[in-house]
Amino acid sequence: MRPSQNAQAKNAERANIDNVAHYEHYFALKQEHSVAGNNFWQFFTDDVQTIYQRDPAARNWLEVLVCYPWLHALWCHRVAHLLHSLGIPFVPRFLSFLNRLVTGIEIHPGAKIGKGVFIDHGMGVVIGETAVVGDYALIYQGATLGGTGKEKGKRHPTLGNHVVVGAGAKVLGNIQIGDNVRIGAGSVVLRDVPSNSTVVGVPGRVTRLNGQRANALEHNKIPDVEAEVISLLFERVKELEKQIFHLQAEFNLSTVAVNQEKMEQDKISSDGVIQDFLDGAGI
Repeated sequence: MRPSQNAQAKNAERANIDNVAHYEHYFALKQEHSVAGNNFWQFFTDDVQTIYQRDPAARNWLEVLVCYPWLHALWCHRVAHLLHSLGIPFVPRFLSFLNRLVTGIEIHPGAKIGKGVFIDHGMGVVIGETAVVGDYALIYQGATLGGTGKEKGKRHPTLGNHVVVGAGAKVLGNIQIGDNVRIGAGSVVLRDVPSNSTVVGVPGRVTRLNGQRANALEHNKIPDVEAEVISLLFERVKELEKQIFHLQAEFNLSTVAVNQEKMEQDKISSDGVIQDFLDGAGI
């Protein structure tokens, strides 16, 4: 076989390989979007059912369909996300923009939202381009799933299933939030969070609820990490005061007899102020 014929055969072989790869990619995309289309109605029904499960104020299906802006935002996002995954320019972002104007909820078309997600009230919620929200997550108003810089690629958080993000909480950066995690209101989360745990504070600190999964709506059972630490330090200070008092009594210091009554009164007063703070009166 001549060199020219060899070159032609190799070119034809490369063309066949490119065609096969192209068609495999095409059919893979076609199958993916076909599955997405079939699942769209399943997402629709799951979204509606979630409202009845999560919101005791839901009365009837007409009220749910008309008066829940997060539901409109979610459906609009699902359409925008489908168009975005097909590579259609401008339209997905414009739908997202209209979505924000009407509902006050900003979801980038590239974000991936699971089924049964519930955004309570919704006003001020921001979900970034590469964010992933797992199934049956509960997100309250003012929450942000955002990035921490101008880097390209995956730069927003990934939430597992059954995650609760409290009002005003900020989850920032390419971090992993495990399943059944509860993020307290106003918390700022910058690191990975293991499953079945609770995060509170700024920056967020991880605690556990005795290894038990609590009701997602029982926000009063989220522990106050700062108050617990202050309480432990308070107990240590009281123990040190007792030791100092015994040492003073042992050495018969004159100041003990003179100032003992005044010190006890001041101590009772200050103890009461601290205890009120730990009980919530000062928060």
